[in-house]
Amino acid sequence: MDAHVNVPQDGNFTIRPLDGLMGAKIEGLNLSATLEAPVVHDILDAFLAHHILIFRDQDLSKEAQVSFTENFGELEGHVHRLPNGKKLPPVHIVNNLDPEGRPTAKPHTTGNYHWHTDKSYHAVPSLATLLHARELPPTGGDTLFANTTRGYETLPEETKQRIEDLRVIHSWEASRRNTGNAPATEAEKKDRPPVTHPLVRTHPGTGKKALYVGMHTSHVEGMSESESRALLDSLASHTTKPEFVYTHTWRPGDLVMWDNRCLLHRADTNYDMDKHRRILYRTVVRGSLPF
Repeated sequence: MDAHVNVPQDGNFTIRPLDGLMGAKIEGLNLSATLEAPVVHDILDAFLAHHILIFRDQDLSKEAQVSFTENFGELEGHVHRLPNGKKLPPVHIVNNLDPEGRPTAKPHTTGNYHWHTDKSYHAVPSLATLLHARELPPTGGDTLFANTTRGYETLPEETKQRIEDLRVIHSWEASRRNTGNAPATEAEKKDRPPVTHPLVRTHPGTGKKALYVGMHTSHVEGMSESESRALLDSLASHTTKPEFVYTHTWRPGDLVMWDNRCLLHRADTNYDMDKHRRILYRTVVRGSLPF
């Protein structure tokens, strides 16, 4: 057996790390079944070690995805509203469909095609996101992940010192503006007013520092808008260099779980969006206050 493959004592499954900075495939688990506490513990250990977990060949109902997600914490809602004004359900459907259910290159919102960490505009942002592939294009439609711990670690020392104590305003309003989407509604702005987080956050599980940037950022406290944007864009460009990025090529039935505390992610438009449907079910676990 490959020396890199881990077979936990508490379950008949394997953890197979990917080559590179992050990611592991977990094989041999049926996530529709109730998982024993030792198995959940092994998954959490792998999550801290690898940041991205890929569970192949799953066929989860929405209810089963919710049950699996709740092994790791409290489910988190979303500020974004449907076109009819209603809030999104606990299982948010990520897709490229128009209101009539037809594939389109101009979906209702395009935020997921920009680098971001989920819900950083919350006072207490996300711990983990789980995305389950239900319908995919024949090729493409990948998701890219960038390691913001490595992004921080590879900065020049003088840059680390410069940004160490800076704090950044994140907001849903800024996110909509940064991505060129329809402006945040008054209800959305009331639901999610601007919040402040450290530019360099410490991972509560590993103690490692990471850049906390992405499309939800507005500006750095005490810094002009132009200077802020230049700094934030520079740091985001640095931490999303190809050598810090893993590209996940989806297979039907994949469930991918990732750590929002040390990763950025975005979807890729590398398929014919006007022709092929891309539908994934998304659940999110509430995290803790960044520090």
